[in-house]
Amino acid sequence: MNHQHHDERARIREAMDRLLTGQATASNGSITVVALAAEAGVHRMALLKRHVDLRNEFYERVRNETQQVPETEKRLRKTVTKLKKTVSNQKTEIDDLRQQVILLAMASAVLIDGQGALSAREPSLADAADNVLPFRPPTI
Repeated sequence: MNHQHHDERARIREAMDRLLTGQATASNGSITVVALAAEAGVHRMALLKRHVDLRNEFYERVRNETQQVPETEKRLRKTVTKLKKTVSNQKTEIDDLRQQVILLAMASAVLIDGQGALSAREPSLADAADNVLPFRPPTI
């Protein structure tokens, strides 16, 4: 580990301490990775790429020392809740569609069976009720 890398890590740890004690000097004082990067004077991507362990340490300290949930975790929990609701709605819709398929298959079977009965015996209009017209198979 070179000197510059070690110095950057030390600045990040010092910035953590300042943010968690509410003594921010170079950022807005919010408890986020963006504020931590600004407070430490490093680019945000340094925390996301080179110093992932420090970012995780920061989140762990936020949970333990301030009894707060990090903003990213709040967003993820909200997204998970929304996705669970979507999945539940889709399962209900799929169940409804399955029931419709069963009903339509049964209706189709009844209609097909009825067409076979009609072709076997051509009913007269006198056999049908006054307001009912029988379906006849198409003539080809």
